[in-house]
Amino acid sequence: MANSFRPRRCVSVHCLVLHNARLLIKLPLACCLGLGLLITLLHLSSGTLYAEWVAIEKKYQSPGLQTVYFDPDTLHREGNLVTLWQLTDYRWAQGNVGLGCFGLDPSRFLSTQTLKQFDCVEKRLRLLAYMEFLGHMGTGRRNEGYVDKDHWLRVEPESINHALWVVACEKE
Repeated sequence: MANSFRPRRCVSVHCLVLHNARLLIKLPLACCLGLGLLITLLHLSSGTLYAEWVAIEKKYQSPGLQTVYFDPDTLHREGNLVTLWQLTDYRWAQGNVGLGCFGLDPSRFLSTQTLKQFDCVEKRLRLLAYMEFLGHMGTGRRNEGYVDKDHWLRVEPESINHALWVVACEKE
């Protein structure tokens, strides 16, 4: 039985790289963008990406309606003033029902984030920033809200603001 040999082509590394590069160029743009997005998401998911929201005490919550959180990493004290971020996550969409498809209107939201400043001595607070989000837990499209930074409110006893005041002012 005769051995038959097929001649092998000698291929350089340079030719292999060029051949594979041509294949990538031929891939549809959507595939390349998808691959880039996947690599980016894998890179971002390797570290802490989201704030560590902590729910306030249960006695201040409205079960079945909303859950209120604060971010302990945002507590910032300057003398008697303390600022922190609050997240309110609603069970159902809030705001006005629009005429859009399925009631999805720019004025509807499922969560809000509020930057609050507490005066620990005077037991009062004011809003510094307010945002509404289309999705739960501060995700989705964001709408900025108007805030009157000069208007101070009294911290009412047994309220959500009282719970946040306790977090901000009694834990030094």
